[in-house]
Amino acid sequence: MKIRKATESDYERILEIYAIAREFMIRSGNPDQWGRTNPPPKLVRADIENGDGYVIYDENGVRGVFSMVSGDDPTYGHIEGGAWLNSEPYVTIHRIASDGEAHGIFACAADYCKSVSNNVRVDTHEKNAPMIRQIEKNGFVKCGVIYVADGSPRIAYQWTDHIRR
Repeated sequence: MKIRKATESDYERILEIYAIAREFMIRSGNPDQWGRTNPPPKLVRADIENGDGYVIYDENGVRGVFSMVSGDDPTYGHIEGGAWLNSEPYVTIHRIASDGEAHGIFACAADYCKSVSNNVRVDTHEKNAPMIRQIEKNGFVKCGVIYVADGSPRIAYQWTDHIRR
């Protein structure tokens, strides 16, 4: 699989992938993380316009999507029950989703982000067991709990190529 920046021509496919991911989360016992409306279309468009949106594709087309944001994430400013591995600059993986047909989407995105930064952060809902498994399988360390904009908690992880505690 390969990665490239998302373009306007990917917009409808990205919306389809997010719809598939929302239904998967609901069926697998995680109805609260994205519900039936997240991420909203205007955020998808903003990811594309800001250059933060990426698609993962193969010979069959776009199979996954994620956002990689550089710089401080306001929701990561306060962490409970632990601490970040370091306070160095980082990128954050947000809104990762798959069409459910391709495997290795998270690993592909994580490897890409690791090639861009020595520090990568990601978070997920406590009920998102498939994502928790993928995050931990790909070398991320659980650091504590953060709270997203609506006040709900997320398990926060970090990968660094030079762990310092």
